Amino acid sequence: MASSWLLIAHGTVVDGAGNPPVPNASVLVRDGLIHAVGTDVTRELVPRGETLREIDATGRTVMPGLIDAHCHMTYGESRSEEEIDLYTSPESRTLKAAFHAQKVLRSGVTGISQPGGSYYIGVALRDAVRDGIVQGPRMTSAGRYLSTSNGLTDWYPDSVGVPEGSIGIVHNRLDDMIDEVRHQVKNGVDLIKLADSPYGDFQAFTTHEMTVLADLAHQLGKKITIHARGSAEVDAAVTAGMDWIMHGNILSDETVAHLAESGTPLVPTLLLLANAGDWGHLVGAPAPLRDGMKRMLEKSADALHRAHAAGVPMVLGTDSGFSLSPYGVWHARELDLLMRYAGLTSLEAIKAGTSNGALMLGLEGLIGTVAPGMIADLIVVNGDPVADITVLQRREAIETVVQDGRVVEFDEDAIARSWPHDRGIGYSVTDLTYDVVHGLGNGADPRDLTAPEGVRFDDEHAADLVSDLRRRERSAGTF
Repeated sequence: MASSWLLIAHGTVVDGAGNPPVPNASVLVRDGLIHAVGTDVTRELVPRGETLREIDATGRTVMPGLIDAHCHMTYGESRSEEEIDLYTSPESRTLKAAFHAQKVLRSGVTGISQPGGSYYIGVALRDAVRDGIVQGPRMTSAGRYLSTSNGLTDWYPDSVGVPEGSIGIVHNRLDDMIDEVRHQVKNGVDLIKLADSPYGDFQAFTTHEMTVLADLAHQLGKKITIHARGSAEVDAAVTAGMDWIMHGNILSDETVAHLAESGTPLVPTLLLLANAGDWGHLVGAPAPLRDGMKRMLEKSADALHRAHAAGVPMVLGTDSGFSLSPYGVWHARELDLLMRYAGLTSLEAIKAGTSNGALMLGLEGLIGTVAPGMIADLIVVNGDPVADITVLQRREAIETVVQDGRVVEFDEDAIARSWPHDRGIGYSVTDLTYDVVHGLGNGADPRDLTAPEGVRFDDEHAADLVSDLRRRERSAGTF
């Protein structure tokens, strides 16, 4: 049977393994795998009569597609935890996740791992992408986070409990945790996600619980990871045998040494912190949230620089899926943040965003580098990310996306649209006190002065709120 060939010619190849760029090199792809790479690779290597597509990459960079190891496709660009957990049906969440997947791929991210989300939507999306039904990055997926009452995702009062649509499920007995792991594996997850304390100020799971769950996941042929911001839980996670660790913002020297000795990769996931701290005021993010995330980011710099110096492998992860980290927009900013807050060079950052993420896709040694025999997930970039890593943040600079050796065609009009989760009902952005109304002076519009910086509650927003309230009342049969 004749093969299908793709030749990306005369570009500068950045291989994703940390090696220096190779100028005026070509990449030849055969049936989805890289066949040859080098300055002497030409179309003459293609048998006469077989199909060949050529791309002139002169003045461009050819590199592996990015791998985002921390991308939540079921979050729906929500503005609050209630929007993530409550307001959108599972059917709508599934469709929205499928819609958003194309945005992620268009940004040059050709692989993602979803470490937790609502229901088993991620499992279905993974299969739909694999089977060519949905356009999106190849992916692996966890189910709902496994947490305790002292960990991430037990957001609501006991009188409310944990909603069925929550991104997490809470168990406080080890036997129940074991049952949950078995149940998730039965339902097709690739990995188990544990969620320890939200901000790393204490260790929520015991080391014994972590170890039992890690051993069970491995016994069942699955990977396991954990949300762990503080030194105690990171150290315990290493002892327990977690396959990789999310965050690691606060680390003692002893924990850094333990982490480095184990070779366990760290996925710092700085993007959400940086976007909130740097630009959250532009979209009305509350000041306590902005300030807290900025402080956490600044604390992270010391720990991450020491971890990098000790040789801890780092991986790109973004927490994409919130309104502060929308799909297909900011994934590559994490590389710039790894350079600034962990001390990586640009080549090290590119490695973190490509070959280091292969483990999270279950494709270690098979993807993430430009080398013969590797899966041909590639991007052609109009610019030099080694000299300026931020070029990868500009969508127009990602000129070509290659997935499994095929050039991907995108519906740019569809990608430009927004389809977030159903919005929660809000009545104001601050309190309408007497002083607000009567202490304005100079005739200013209270809609401007009471809103957070950068947010304007105008007539259009008011109309949207009234329309939304009426729709909900009709659905409830009360209007």
